Amino acid sequence: MAESPTASPGRAQKMWGWVLDYGYVTYWTARAVVGRGEPGKLLHPHTGPRSPVLLIPGVFESWRFMQPVAEHLYRQGHPVHVLHQLGWNTGAIPDMAATVSEYLERVDLDDVTIVAHSKGGLIAKQALAHPGTLARVRHVISINTPFSGSRYASLLVLPSVRMFAPNGLVIRALTLETAVNRRISSLYSVFDPHIPETSHLDGAENIILPTIGHFRPLGAPHTLKLIMAILKTSSSRSTGHRLPRHPG
Repeated sequence: MAESPTASPGRAQKMWGWVLDYGYVTYWTARAVVGRGEPGKLLHPHTGPRSPVLLIPGVFESWRFMQPVAEHLYRQGHPVHVLHQLGWNTGAIPDMAATVSEYLERVDLDDVTIVAHSKGGLIAKQALAHPGTLARVRHVISINTPFSGSRYASLLVLPSVRMFAPNGLVIRALTLETAVNRRISSLYSVFDPHIPETSHLDGAENIILPTIGHFRPLGAPHTLKLIMAILKTSSSRSTGHRLPRHPG
């Protein structure tokens, strides 16, 4: 699936999209604070006839920011896994990637699709550097991930945000690691106020979303349908071509 052309929104559309974006943040932050436990009564993460999905949220996000994705995938028959160990996902990307790899190994998941938002996509790409993880993960679908960093990160003092600066060590190292890019579908908004560089990733499947904003695409029907379409496509590609399990 090639990068699709989308008309650039006007200034008024961008401002209104920004308002709606932070409405999404406010709602799901409140849900994350008051909510507890696994992905709600609707979801039973270890059941479902289709391939498993692991969700990785962005920085300052619990898994509940991705609950619309979780519920949609579960209704379609995919077991949905979340990582409470990530907390609000403020840790270093290599450390969070190690947590992902350890979980996949401990639960013994195979043929996994990772669906990630923002920083979560960087964590997923970092985790694929581990041979054991690469053997277990079929595909990564990332939404608004700053693969080339964000120039705005340099303006902030919080280490949890400054790590996204384009000249940061982790961003530069991940940029140079291109071998796994073919395993990634990068979905990104036609306008993302947090990532002016866009989330284009060389060698990956790049798809522009019609939604404005950094967070709101997670709940957009168009995004959810697109995730399902990519899951089906990657499943047909991987049939009969499972990678050998690496030791360790």
